[in-house]
Amino acid sequence: MEKPLIRLDDVRLTLASAAGPVNVLRGISLSIGAGETVGLVGPSGSGKSTLMMVLGGLERVSSGQVEVAGHDLNALDEDALARFRRDHVGIVFQSFHLVPTMSALENVAIPLELAGRKDAFNAARDGLAAVGLAERTLHYPSQLSGGEQQRVAIARAFAARPKLLLADEPTGNLDLETGKQVMDLLFRLHDELRSTFLLITHDADLAHRCDRIIALVDGRIAAGAT
Repeated sequence: MEKPLIRLDDVRLTLASAAGPVNVLRGISLSIGAGETVGLVGPSGSGKSTLMMVLGGLERVSSGQVEVAGHDLNALDEDALARFRRDHVGIVFQSFHLVPTMSALENVAIPLELAGRKDAFNAARDGLAAVGLAERTLHYPSQLSGGEQQRVAIARAFAARPKLLLADEPTGNLDLETGKQVMDLLFRLHDELRSTFLLITHDADLAHRCDRIIALVDGRIAAGAT
């Protein structure tokens, strides 16, 4: 059997707060296969975004095992985690997180330049063309619509052909029709690259486009949710 791209074993995360410790993740055990699409659903505060941050190496767990793309994330220092994200992970957020003083082309080229790619700008142009923005490469975020900014963010996330794509409510700041176009684009690029795709969404219809739905409730996977 092929080794899963993601394997979590009894993952727990407790954060400090003014009111005392908060148990955000309470024993998550989960396997996700290479190329699989997973919809992650649950009420606000259930731990969805925190789990995504853990998988992306942006948040360290309090206990439990986290393996992604053959890497034990618990064993990596901050520099190694940064390289892991650079080489294996693409992330699309609800807010686009583009650098306002950089053009669309420069925003997409950033991770490729950091990876030492000599063809960073050519690859960035190809990425923008793939999301329908070939004519907008020199425009700045303020000159782009919300849908166009999210397309730039998607091109950036896919630029290094990541093994894992994480998307946290990627249509949350978009109108219904633009959101549909963005999701169609995400699924099309997933089909082309066969990246493992984890989608956080409150939209049941979007979640059902995935191979599998996982529901989180109060930091735990709901019974029967996988």
